[in-house]
Amino acid sequence: MSAATPLTDAEYLAKTRAMLDLIEAKVDAWLDADIIDIDSHRSGGLLELSLAGGSKIIINTQAPLQELWLAAKAGGFHFRYVDGLWLDTKTGAEFLAELSTQVSAQGGKPLSFSA
Repeated sequence: MSAATPLTDAEYLAKTRAMLDLIEAKVDAWLDADIIDIDSHRSGGLLELSLAGGSKIIINTQAPLQELWLAAKAGGFHFRYVDGLWLDTKTGAEFLAELSTQVSAQGGKPLSFSA
């Protein structure tokens, strides 16, 4: 996998804040359109998505490592910013694609996040 793109602390914070904003906006749109019931709660750099049946997905920023973490039933995933994309440190999967897969699995219907 390619090396992470070096970011200043301010760039990292701006990029992760924008990503969490994008996720919250999509979840809100799904709620407004009655597509799926997902509650979101954000505290600083942590975003918790609560799905039906008590299932949760947690997205957390890790500023010291300049990573974005995703915790789902399927496990934990760590993403680093590489050439404009957040990529999984093990598989190279893109963050929004992986998030879509995990939310779809836990939500019981196909759901897609995109930039």
